[in-house]
Amino acid sequence: MSVSLWMIPVIILLITAYGHFKGVKIYDCFTDGAQNGLKIVFEIIPFLLAMMVAINIFKTSGAMDLFIDIFSSVLNKLNVPEPVIPLLFLRPLSGSGSLSYVNRLIQEYGPDSFIGNLASTIQGSTETTFYIVTLYFGAVGIKKYRYAVIVGIIADIAGFFAAVFICNLLFL
Repeated sequence: MSVSLWMIPVIILLITAYGHFKGVKIYDCFTDGAQNGLKIVFEIIPFLLAMMVAINIFKTSGAMDLFIDIFSSVLNKLNVPEPVIPLLFLRPLSGSGSLSYVNRLIQEYGPDSFIGNLASTIQGSTETTFYIVTLYFGAVGIKKYRYAVIVGIIADIAGFFAAVFICNLLFL
């Protein structure tokens, strides 16, 4: 039997035993944490909903397709395959959306293909900037986030092109 099957129960048991040994009221702490977690969820829902609506508007309006058409000629010269280009726009918006897109690329082209390697590297080299700004900044009440968005987008673009550069060196 694998050790990994027992790790989570053992860790929970160790934490519970340590808390009991230190005199912590474990159940009270657990219920307080659950209550605070629910408060945070209810505070975050409006920001999450606004972000999801904005992402769907961006996709269904054709704006993403327009951006892909504009940048595809330049990116093709840098050896970025056309199926990977949507990640440049999708990854800063949605982690789950970009992950499902990468999954589709890997299923279609294979995990060891250049497209699969590049998409996976981009996924790991970039961040969900708008998700972070919308959800986390909104949840804690940060109102002045203009520079954070600019720096986040610059970092995403740098991560995208660094992934392209490294994958061109390693996989071609």
